[in-house]
Amino acid sequence: MKIIEVKENKKQYLDLLLLADEQEDMVDRYLDNGKMYVLDDNGVKCECVITDKENDILEIKNIATVPEYQGKGYARALIEFIVNNYREQYAILQVGTGDSPLTIPFYEKCGFVRSHIISNFFIDNYDHPIYESGIQLVDMVYLQRPL
Repeated sequence: MKIIEVKENKKQYLDLLLLADEQEDMVDRYLDNGKMYVLDDNGVKCECVITDKENDILEIKNIATVPEYQGKGYARALIEFIVNNYREQYAILQVGTGDSPLTIPFYEKCGFVRSHIISNFFIDNYDHPIYESGIQLVDMVYLQRPL
């Protein structure tokens, strides 16, 4: 298993990116100025895009695992890679997600705690309703973890 930084042709992973953020123009907002990593274990299994926020905060903008490899620890390994490689440069790792029973427990198991909410984020920023586990995503829930 190896983790590789992708510096060019990030859109080659668009199918994977769209698993975590299903509207391409939203992905375009952060893809070029973010750092992208892929986890390769006999083929790419997971990707993560991070951006530099203000006040010593590093933000996960997108993280997704190929569906048939979900639940095997790849996303957690990628998060631990980010933590280990950026703890000297940042104080906090942050992630924003929908209030979903699929994602919130995952991040909490990875050491994140709820920080704040942006009301109506998904309604105001996406051109269609987004559903996860049959629930419409409305608010963006931010979680943070100290580095």
